[in-house]
Amino acid sequence: MKNETVLVTGATGYKGTVLVPKLLEKGYKVIAIDTQWFGNFLEPHKNLTVIKADVRHTDDINLDHVDNIIHLASIANDPCGDLNPKLTWEVSALATMQLADKAKKAGVKQFIYASSGSVYGVKDEEQVTEDLSLEPISEYNKTKMVAERVLLSYKDCMAVQIVRPATVCGLSKRMRLDVSVNMLTMQALTNGKITVFGGSQVRPNIHIDDITDLYIYMLENPEKTSGVFNAGFENISILDIAKMVQAKINCEIEITPSNDPRCYRINSDKLLATGFKPSKNVETAIEEIIAAYEAGNLKNEDRFYNLKWMQKEVL
Repeated sequence: MKNETVLVTGATGYKGTVLVPKLLEKGYKVIAIDTQWFGNFLEPHKNLTVIKADVRHTDDINLDHVDNIIHLASIANDPCGDLNPKLTWEVSALATMQLADKAKKAGVKQFIYASSGSVYGVKDEEQVTEDLSLEPISEYNKTKMVAERVLLSYKDCMAVQIVRPATVCGLSKRMRLDVSVNMLTMQALTNGKITVFGGSQVRPNIHIDDITDLYIYMLENPEKTSGVFNAGFENISILDIAKMVQAKINCEIEITPSNDPRCYRINSDKLLATGFKPSKNVETAIEEIIAAYEAGNLKNEDRFYNLKWMQKEVL
């Protein structure tokens, strides 16, 4: 179903910057909406319209001729969500609700939503599946849960597909160096030393190419992928990630105490059962980051740290 028009919110962010070129390559027309707080790294393309806009201002978003929405926009991660809870609720929950309502009225066929694997809160279960209770602990997780609930109430009007991704890793032109794999790799490259807080906390991980491929898979297989899906294929402790980095870069690992209890695992069997297969992993991400850094294509810049940049430039 090419020549369809896909609206992507958060399109110049970490994931959007990788997703949009893939959509264009497949023949979709893309309308890319983003506040561009962190810049715009998208290359111009005849089928791409980039609009600098805030998702909170739903009136500014024209859904005429839009067939599908991939909604990535949110205030990403716990520390950024806690910076300004009002902003977090407005962007991540309220704007999602308004956009869903507008999509229904405009006859949009499909709404794919990027939630988070952290909506479960801290779980003791080894296998965290989609049917476990949601007990979010941060503003970020809470807004994601509320947005999910709102969207599911529209499932009779359009295909609603919710992804609960693990922590994303790997290269993007709009890089993020504040997510575990990317951060530890950059520490090793720039300092020759990795600092691990605690280290026993487990984090689920997904490569940026796999999560962006998944959004396209969902776009093209709405009947197989309606509802809620976990997306994360490697549950690894922070210390083990550091050791994976150390195996590729000569560096020391310093372990310091941590008061961060967040231990997340997720099980993605439901997604795998639809036929989706990941093609990369944490090791690939580490290798790609090292190669980009050594080639001079990746630098350790402030704007690649969401919290630092938002404190400095946004709020």
